[in-house]
Amino acid sequence: MSHSNRTLRLLFPQWQGGNNPAYIFGAKLLDYLSPASTGPREVINVDAPTDDELPLENGIRGRQALLRQLSDAEDAIARHQPERLVVLGGDCLVDLAPFAYLNERYNGELGVLWIDAHPDVMTPKEFDHAHAMVLGNLIGEGDDDFRRHVKTPLKPENVMIAGLGATLPSESEFLDKHGVSSMGPAEIGDDSMAIIDWIEARGIRHLAIHFDLDVLDPSHFRSVLFADPTAPIGSFDGITQGDMNLNSVLRLITDVDTKTDIVGLGITEHLPWDAINLSSVLAKLPLLRSSPSA
Repeated sequence: MSHSNRTLRLLFPQWQGGNNPAYIFGAKLLDYLSPASTGPREVINVDAPTDDELPLENGIRGRQALLRQLSDAEDAIARHQPERLVVLGGDCLVDLAPFAYLNERYNGELGVLWIDAHPDVMTPKEFDHAHAMVLGNLIGEGDDDFRRHVKTPLKPENVMIAGLGATLPSESEFLDKHGVSSMGPAEIGDDSMAIIDWIEARGIRHLAIHFDLDVLDPSHFRSVLFADPTAPIGSFDGITQGDMNLNSVLRLITDVDTKTDIVGLGITEHLPWDAINLSSVLAKLPLLRSSPSA
């Protein structure tokens, strides 16, 4: 059954949450690569990057810009009151307003499948990039300015993190404290039964899926942060990287789609380095570069 006319698509090229302007291009290319929307569509305008460093505001980079964009996303969703949402980002924080809306719409019973190598439950005490805090905010924790936008926090037992890698002590403590379930790539295995069993055990009727592309193995899928060809050797040492592949994620999502009603899909952290670098070169070539009118 098609849900296109009841599904709002958001293009949300937010970059400040990860403090990386490349997310703008990544989100726009993700939008281009996606099948055309036959339902309503909104574009969330984001502040353009400048040569100045993104300000550190009370422990979070770009706090005020992020909060303005969060409010704009809420307004766009409120205009449509959709039954379902697709979000094309941008950094992971783009899913804050959409998932908060969906949980409220579905009476606080929304299930969330968080396909990500990281749990995104940090606070400003551990990190100053807000994209690493979004799931914690959705559960009702973390920075007050962001969590107050979540009127109905997710039930932690209705959250499953799939593809999770090694976690920091503070992250492990959060997951244990709140009883958030997780599975690594090996636990998901060659089929989706472990996730399906969780859905059935929890009685999940409506599900939102967060698909952070950095859950993918950067040696196979190159459009992620950790595959940046310009990064100095050792730049990402000690940082958890993804270990899944596109086909296994596709299999997981399509299998889940047969067991519950998927009402949200957020795709984030797309960093297509080759396209970004080629675009930069094309803008500087003769007959292509911008020049004053004769």
